[in-house]
Amino acid sequence: MHTRNFLPPEGASSEPIPVTARSEILGAGDIAVVFGTRPEIIKLAPVIRLLGSRARLIHTGQHYDAELSAQLFTQLRLPNPHLFISGVGGTSRGMQIATALAALSTEFAERPPAVVVVQGDTNSVSAGAQAAHYAGVPVLHVEAGLRSQDRAMPEEVNRLVTGVIADVHCAATEHNAQNLRAEGINQARVLVTGNTIVESTWESLADLDSGREGSRAAAEAAPDVLATIHRPENTDSAAALGRILDALAALCDRGFGVRLVAHPRTRAAITRFGLAERATLLDVVPSVSHAEFLESAREARLLLSDSGGLQEECTVLKKPLLVVRRSTERPESIETGFARLVPPEADLLAEALAILADRNRERELRRTASPYGDGRASERIAELCLALAAGATPEQAVAAVSVQHPASRFRRESPESAAPVA
Repeated sequence: MHTRNFLPPEGASSEPIPVTARSEILGAGDIAVVFGTRPEIIKLAPVIRLLGSRARLIHTGQHYDAELSAQLFTQLRLPNPHLFISGVGGTSRGMQIATALAALSTEFAERPPAVVVVQGDTNSVSAGAQAAHYAGVPVLHVEAGLRSQDRAMPEEVNRLVTGVIADVHCAATEHNAQNLRAEGINQARVLVTGNTIVESTWESLADLDSGREGSRAAAEAAPDVLATIHRPENTDSAAALGRILDALAALCDRGFGVRLVAHPRTRAAITRFGLAERATLLDVVPSVSHAEFLESAREARLLLSDSGGLQEECTVLKKPLLVVRRSTERPESIETGFARLVPPEADLLAEALAILADRNRERELRRTASPYGDGRASERIAELCLALAAGATPEQAVAAVSVQHPASRFRRESPESAAPVA
């Protein structure tokens, strides 16, 4: 049987805290925010800060690295999670959902929240939404309505499951809202909020610009091309991964500096498929902090990735991105010119060289607004959470927020970012 342990405050005992002492010791709020991966934490951080003591943070442990997690919570000025579920990470997708669902069901039965918030399309989202639904607790889905139309992607299945369950759908764009309406979702329960990645990235960039020691040297050492590869469609195939490594190596041969931030799955695949020799010209680094990644990304000339989040961040960073995938659930980044989809049959090297040769492209992107909103998504989402927690129906909560979004109701715990990158 799995155990449900808290991440203790620094210096505290690592022994599990008795269930009966949770509220008194940890001050868990009535709005449960469930997450299990770094992108979820980054995108939910602005909402969590606005909710303050009302937020109950639950980490499923889907992806967990003690050192990187501690850095991330510190950088984002977030408290430690009130609950950490063990036994989830490193198992199959089905077992991850089953283990998290069992633990969350117990948690919600013992300490029923007023609202459960989930974000995105991970296994943690599916488990959190199902556990809340079975407990009779309203589910608010942040970043609702993304669809790739590719059910071979585990994330697509999680999106569809959560779309059926959620009571309130926070769509980042009108396109996402249209996807939900096409599936028969009651439009009175859908609100286009924008994407919290906008304000989250602005805040991170402001922190980098606040004179942090070493940032200038890091910027000078930034590569021409920054790449991240981690999705199964690229790491479970020797041919697919080899094609990407060959293109990156060819860029090195042409004098471009290329850095590959290698996910553990990617490093394991390179070894398993005997592809290490193809990566010798690259600057291969292990997972880095989000701040370190943004610092390199904003100085790079080209981004190359299969990441969903980077398809959004590139629109705030004003950087061109090659999306190395068969399909994408974020067409907005492509339609606005920030990203270009490069499926397996396309010439990845030619696409990269074309962008690197276009000196006007970045200038054009700097004048292009992000399609993901005005940087106030977290305010709208927090309003929805508080309305639902106060007893409003989903329709009432959405109607109230869609009329006005008074930022004055909240006091941010972090400095306001003046503007996106110029």
